[in-house]
Parts: sequence; C-alpha cells; structure tokens
Amino acid sequence: MNLFLIILNMSITASFVALAVIMARFLLKRAPKIFSYILWVAVAIRLIIPVSFASSFSILRFVKPQDKTGTGFLEFVPAEIGMQKTPVVDGGIKEVSHFINSSLPVATPMASTNPMQIIIWIASIIWIAGVVILLLYSIISYFKIVVRVRTATLVKDNIYETDQIATPFVLGFLNPKIYIPIGMSDHELSYILLHEQIHIMRRDYLIKPLAFIMLIIHWFNPLMWLSYALMSKDMEMSCDESVVNKMGNQIKRSYSTSLLTLSISNKRFPTGSPLAFGESNVKARIKNILTYRQASKRTIAAYMIVIMALVVGCTANPKPLQQTSQGPSGYNIDQLIENKTLYVGNATKVGGLIGGMPNPTDYQWNMALQTKVQPYGVTINYRMKDSISRKEERNINGEAFHRNAIVLLSLIDNIDSITYSIVDSSGQSDDIVNSFTFTREQVDKLVGEDVRQYATDEKSLQQLIDRLESLPLNKNSKNP
Repeated sequence: MNLFLIILNMSITASFVALAVIMARFLLKRAPKIFSYILWVAVAIRLIIPVSFASSFSILRFVKPQDKTGTGFLEFVPAEIGMQKTPVVDGGIKEVSHFINSSLPVATPMASTNPMQIIIWIASIIWIAGVVILLLYSIISYFKIVVRVRTATLVKDNIYETDQIATPFVLGFLNPKIYIPIGMSDHELSYILLHEQIHIMRRDYLIKPLAFIMLIIHWFNPLMWLSYALMSKDMEMSCDESVVNKMGNQIKRSYSTSLLTLSISNKRFPTGSPLAFGESNVKARIKNILTYRQASKRTIAAYMIVIMALVVGCTANPKPLQQTSQGPSGYNIDQLIENKTLYVGNATKVGGLIGGMPNPTDYQWNMALQTKVQPYGVTINYRMKDSISRKEERNINGEAFHRNAIVLLSLIDNIDSITYSIVDSSGQSDDIVNSFTFTREQVDKLVGEDVRQYATDEKSLQQLIDRLESLPLNKNSKNP
C-alpha cells in the first residue's frame, strides 16, 4: 500500500507538470517540435523521481503543495490516510480538495478496520493487476512483431525489407533495425530512411519504451495516456523537421504524399506494438511539414532559454514561502492562513503551519501525528546539532513553544494537544532531554476564549499573536 501511495503522489505531481507542458506546447506551437519534445523530460522526471529540489521558480507554487517536512517529497495523499479518523487529501486546488474530502468515508469507532484502509488496499491490488496486464500486453505485442518480420530480407547495414508490414519502423533495443515495406521508390526511401535513422541517432528506440514503462506504472492516470500520445506525436514531428532541415524544403510535397500513402496502407497492416515506431498522427504531421520553416540561430537560442527555464520550473518543488508578512514576532501570517485546516491528519497542511512559525535556527525538526484515537495531537521533535551541548538544551525555556502551540491550536480545528520535544540523537538511541505539552483546554483558559475564532483571516490571527506578548506564558519544561 505504501508503494501505491508513493506512486499516486508522484502521479498527481506529474499531472500538474503535464498540464503545464500541454499549455506550453500550445504557446510554442510555432516553435520547432524538438523543443516540445524536450519539455516532456520534466514529466518523466516527476514520474520516476519522488523527490526534488526547491525553487521559488517552481510552477507548482500556483497549486501550493507542501514539501513533506523538508524531504523534497510532495505529499498530496498522506501515507497515514488509512489510519485517519477523518481522511484528508490535498488536491493542490482548494475546490478539488474539498470535493474529494467530502466524499471520503470517515472511520467507524467500533469497527476493526478503517474503511480507507480497505479502499487503499483494493486500489493497490487493482493498480498491480493493471501493471501486470499492460506489461504482458506490451511484451506479447512486441514479440508478435518480431515473429512477423523474422523473414525480412537484409538490404544493407541495419535496413531490412519485408512484405509483412505496410509502414517503416525501428525495432530492437541493443541493435535497432529499420524495417521497410517492399515496393518503396528510391526517392521515397531516401527521406523515409533518414527519418528512421534520426530516431536511432537520438536513441528514441530506448526513450519510447521507457516512456511506455512509466505509462504502465501510472496507467490509472488519464493525463499520462494523453501525455504519452502527445510525446509520441512531438517525437515524430521533430524527426520530420530534421529530415526537412537536412534534405531541403523541396521534399516537403513528396514527403507528405509518402506519409499519406503509407497511412492508407497501414490501415490494412496495423503495427500493433507501443514499442515499435510506426507512422502515426499523419494528418497533423503532414500539416506541420508543409508549414514548417527553419528557425534562425537567434530564435533557436531564445527557444532554448525558454525551454530550459520551463524544465527547471516544472521539475522544482515550490520553495517554502518567505516570511513576507512577518512582524517582530517572526510569524508568516500569509503562510499560516493558507495552511489552516480542519484536521490534524492533514500532514501537508500541518507541516506548512509549523514551517510558517519561528523555529529554533540551530535545530532540525520533524513531526508525528496522533490521529488514530482521541485526543488528537501532534508531536514536534527538534533534533539538536552536534555544536549544541546537552546543558544548553536543558536551559531552553518553553515560552516560545507555548506561543507556537497557541497559534497552532487556533489554526487546526480538531487538535487537542501540542507536544514539543528536544531530542539528542548523538548517541546510539534518541534521548529526549526536554519536552513541553500544551492542551486546548489550557490554552483556551489562558486566553479566555476559544482561540479558533482568531483563524478567520490575517487580521484576526495577527491580533492573537499580538496578545501573546502580554500573556503569562509557560517557561517551565518537563525534563524526562
């Protein structure tokens, strides 16, 4: 189940990137298709690498997903969703998240199993079954083609001719071969062969199978099927443009006629394998060939800069929000309001809240959520660095933690307690040298009212933070 949730989160992240690439393709429709083809690298990275670096240039800042406690992994569906009493996901878009969360089943107190555990387990089984079926389909269809062209005749080098196919394609991984149908004229053969040779030169015969393997893993995502189709289209069009660049504009008409003829013949002889290079998207390719104009070096340089920027923006995680709304207290009001949540089980939002508060600069923090049974709570562990002595740890007072706890209790609706722990991990096992626990009952009594009413907007939250300066906050700790 954990693997499925990791794949699901990667697929959601890749979906937003795919939408950005599709939009960029539309805006760059007059650019050489090689640039659209390169853009799909960003989607591939998101599909196979679960973590990434952070940058303020990330396009994902528009959907505001949160990095899971600084790991570089964007978590839309929390790993502990199967154990949450009230399951919560972050779809990246508020309206989408609300729609999904409203349809998720809540846990039944007397039941032995959380309904979400069953749903995730069933989804995992379906996902594995889909992967196996598609993998078997691709292997079987590939070997069907291998059998079909086994009687092909060697023409020269790695070029083979056979009457069992109606369109040229490349087949093979280690030693790719070009297969052509019989009866092609010499002038057609020259640019058709060049097209397939460009595929081999660019290692497309490896790229397309790898892309299909990614599609198999993320088969449940419709956007990935669309992305695979568009990537294949860009691959073929960019090859067509390379042929025109090498052989001149005078071949455009005859090249287009050959593609049309091959497509008509291919209806009677389907290639049938996602791992072979058949001629596809013929109508769009012919239109692109006829309208294609080779770009100048200056234009190509400009496109390269744009594409590089887009790839970086698509592969980077959003950088944590800078504290633009900080006062002397050090709270990022915008980030806190953005991440307020009804449920402590929403790890993404809770992590965003903790990140928007003043935290000790000489510590690394992580969090643990208690969502299985009431009282619900969160424990925030601060790990001491080697440069900090154990004596210095014990001298830390709880006033700053008390202030943060009050703000957290105002912004997380169903949380009952906050615990802060100072952890020394320099030995063989973690050792808690200081801890502070604050409950909602204590905080509401101290403030004189329910602190959740201050989380309605930025102004109200700032009023609560200002009040904290005059409250008698706890400076004592519980030493283990």
